[in-house]
Amino acid sequence: MQNKGLIKLFALLFGLVSIYQLSYTFIGGKVENEAKAYAESRISDAEENYVSKRDELETRYLDSIGDNSILGFTNYNEAKKKELNKGLDLKGGINVTLQISVKDILKGLANNTKNPIFNKALADADAASKDSDDTYIELFFNAFDKIKGDTKLASPDIFANKGLSGEVNFQMSDDEVKPIIRTKIDESIVSAFEVLRERIDGFGVTQPNIQREGNSGRILVELPGARDIARAQGLLSSTAQLEFWETYQPNNPELQGFFFQANEKLKTLIDVDDIEEPVKQESELDSLLSDVSQDSLDISGQRNPLFDKFQIGAPSYAVGVAAIQDTAEIGSYLRMKEIRRLLPASMQFVKFLWERPSEGSEIAELYALKSNRDNTPRISGDVVSDARDEFVNGKPAVTMSMNTKGAKEWEKLTGDAYTNRTGIAIVLDNKVYTAPGVSSGPISGGRSEITGTFTVNETKDISNVLRAGKLPASAEIIQSEVVGPSLGQEAIDSGFMSFMIAMAIVLVWMVFYYGKAGAFADIALLLNILLIFGVLTSLSAVLTLPGIAGIVLTIGMSVDANVLIFERIKEELAKGKGKSLAVADGFGNALSSILDANITTGLTAIILFIFGSGPIKGFATTLLIGIVTSLFTAIFITRLLVDWYIDGKGRSLDFSTAITKGLFKNINIDFLSKRKIAYIFSAILVGIGVFSLATKGLQQGVDFIGGRSYQVRFEQSVNPSEIASELNEVFGSGTNVKTFGESNQIKITTPYKVDVEGIEVDNEIQNKLYTSLQKYLPDGISEQSFVSGSGDKSIGILQSVKVGPTIADDIKNNAFLAILGSLAVVFLYILLRFQKWQFSLGAVTAVFHDVMIVLGIFSLFGTIMPFNMEIDQAFIAAILTVIGYSLNDTVVVFDRIREIIGEKGWRGGDNINLALNSTLSRTLNTSLTTLVVLLAIFIFGGESLRGFMFAMIIGVIVGTYSSLFIATPVMFDTLNKSSKAGGLENSTVEPETKEVK
Repeated sequence: MQNKGLIKLFALLFGLVSIYQLSYTFIGGKVENEAKAYAESRISDAEENYVSKRDELETRYLDSIGDNSILGFTNYNEAKKKELNKGLDLKGGINVTLQISVKDILKGLANNTKNPIFNKALADADAASKDSDDTYIELFFNAFDKIKGDTKLASPDIFANKGLSGEVNFQMSDDEVKPIIRTKIDESIVSAFEVLRERIDGFGVTQPNIQREGNSGRILVELPGARDIARAQGLLSSTAQLEFWETYQPNNPELQGFFFQANEKLKTLIDVDDIEEPVKQESELDSLLSDVSQDSLDISGQRNPLFDKFQIGAPSYAVGVAAIQDTAEIGSYLRMKEIRRLLPASMQFVKFLWERPSEGSEIAELYALKSNRDNTPRISGDVVSDARDEFVNGKPAVTMSMNTKGAKEWEKLTGDAYTNRTGIAIVLDNKVYTAPGVSSGPISGGRSEITGTFTVNETKDISNVLRAGKLPASAEIIQSEVVGPSLGQEAIDSGFMSFMIAMAIVLVWMVFYYGKAGAFADIALLLNILLIFGVLTSLSAVLTLPGIAGIVLTIGMSVDANVLIFERIKEELAKGKGKSLAVADGFGNALSSILDANITTGLTAIILFIFGSGPIKGFATTLLIGIVTSLFTAIFITRLLVDWYIDGKGRSLDFSTAITKGLFKNINIDFLSKRKIAYIFSAILVGIGVFSLATKGLQQGVDFIGGRSYQVRFEQSVNPSEIASELNEVFGSGTNVKTFGESNQIKITTPYKVDVEGIEVDNEIQNKLYTSLQKYLPDGISEQSFVSGSGDKSIGILQSVKVGPTIADDIKNNAFLAILGSLAVVFLYILLRFQKWQFSLGAVTAVFHDVMIVLGIFSLFGTIMPFNMEIDQAFIAAILTVIGYSLNDTVVVFDRIREIIGEKGWRGGDNINLALNSTLSRTLNTSLTTLVVLLAIFIFGGESLRGFMFAMIIGVIVGTYSSLFIATPVMFDTLNKSSKAGGLENSTVEPETKEVK
């Protein structure tokens, strides 16, 4: 090998850079462990809410020492920025996909037009978007073109308005307007992206990730380590629509009369006998309203749809109060057309809004705001020039400054409120945050305050979103994943355990099988692991639990290159060559097979990276990095060590041990003669699988069907069937409950309100889960603790996933394209590499065979196995990895077949058997090593990886079988029947011999 000095220098520098990059991870982890120990020493387990108190103390400790120098070259804050990024499943946090409403942007660009053609096109686009992969803007254009008649996009009441007057004029055709609108929408999405980025920067998590997903209007946001999930969700989905309204007087007689009429009207609209009798219990609602007189209401003993849940009057500018759990129902009553008609003419446009209740409150106040025909506020938030979180009278508050226009409008509004003795409701995203009165006349200067029962974090978030600006359109969370920190730590522990066990097994096996040469391969393997982590850190890639599985799998697969090399060296030694020449020829002869095998695996990993998302993309990333570093360490580092050793005087290197020296020698199995039996056996297996797929189908996870899933842990064992029957009464049919790992842990999947977006629905479902499961929970556990899965025992929701139906269809389509794409790419690569379509056909047939058997097993045993066997993105990753592994094995066999036929001719298939026997040692060695590694992950890697690993274990077993008994026989049969088969390496195809049956 030439340029040994350059390779040594490169390997040394590569290793040092990797160690340097990883040093930040170790430094950051050490400081965080010190902070954790400090918090635990200060706050005992006996204190109430000790978990949250410790978290807060840890944060304060880390803030206080963040800039202190460490080892003279860094500090904690810098180390956190440069450490290895850990994904959600390892660190906890939240991952959401936001859908920016292109519909809202279009309506804004059209100045909220009432044009019927425009609005009909929007409605048609809404309907089409449920079953189409096209972008919303294209669906809108298509819908508009179908119904437009003589109407043009450049009509004065559509896009040729004042707002777009500089770009759209009346003379433009639709084809001229469309690119302008596309550009405007893209600009709005970019604006939304930047607004979200600014909000996230102010949120305070390290290593946040935010990225656009093509032109779909979707934005992916990942906040690893975020503890307050509700706060994070609110920050991301809030449009920051700040508005200032004048309220009606709470004792307005016309309003009170309206509520009485509404209550009576509702009796005729709603079957009061079906209304459940409210449970009378002492509550905050009773205590706060004990001084509010309603003597004029003679409604005792009656069933009152409105007044059973709503109380007129409140100690503020609100018109009434209700329990938070009833606000949605009361709001629906007040929006009914029959009820709105009861409003007096002077307040027919009144706007009813609920307050944003303080944390821990059981009630919410209802405000009546003075609105107009266009439902526009007196002042909108775009006049706010700055916002700060401060303390006013010792309490957290938000102070705002307005521009010149806003200051004038503010003075006018405060003057009206003072004259009318009304309040000014400050509304953010349709929630009244505060509604103060004006006691001293009009307020000039444009400075105002938002006060209330806020926490410090809440005022930080409000000021943050106001400074960042409002989103140009609503942002709906169409997919989310929430992982509790305790589950993340468990994933790290299980991942590390599987990693160490798998690595130890491989290291021991290599020494056991190849002796000193195996030790050299182990050194190269350890360097490979270091380089993988170093590259991951350098690229700021995210390490996920499937990513750890990818690294562990790389350990098993990286052995393959060394096995190929060592087996070829042994063959050269058996020919009588000297050590140096045998090593050189062994490395040279193995290179082609190594490259072919890794390229095919790499191609499937690239496809997985393109079509995958989240943790699956992390798996593909580590697999790709592992392939590159494995090639480098196997081809160059192992070679350097072997050459160094054999160059020494009196040193012997046999590439085997006394036990393994004679293994797989003189083997002469007639594989081709067994091919008809193999065909029948495989046809039966595939047939059973296809029958099961046609009759039973597969258990599809929420990734593919949409819905919500929750991983819940209890203190004691629970009966999933019993819980399922109870939850089906709450959520309706379709809710599935099954044991997930230990008997005290379950996975709940429900399609309940899957089409409804918004944090309110998430909170509603979590509340219903808490209420329904309360009897299985320890005494005293709060809803907040249950939802966050906090505490040392981690009781409650450890992980939640939500996938909307639209994105579920996209995931399913991407999975289908990924599998088809990988098959097509591999077919073309093998065709290009071997110049015979018969080789491609054999490889793709084997891969199809392997995939169908894995699918069939999952269909047959999906409800029997004691672990999760749902079909989700992780399963697709497993299928693609099986494809890669099967091809890896097949390509190595094909490479040897091509080589031997090139040397010795076709000879009716005899030399194909020779090629299969000569690679048997490598095939079994690699397969067994990889299988043991996968078993280690399956047993010790955690519940969430078991289905993933099971699919790969089946794939490795079936893939090894198919490369010998499916791929090669199919290639042989098709090539043998071809009249041009004799063109292979200038050899002739003889008639099939009697031995080959």
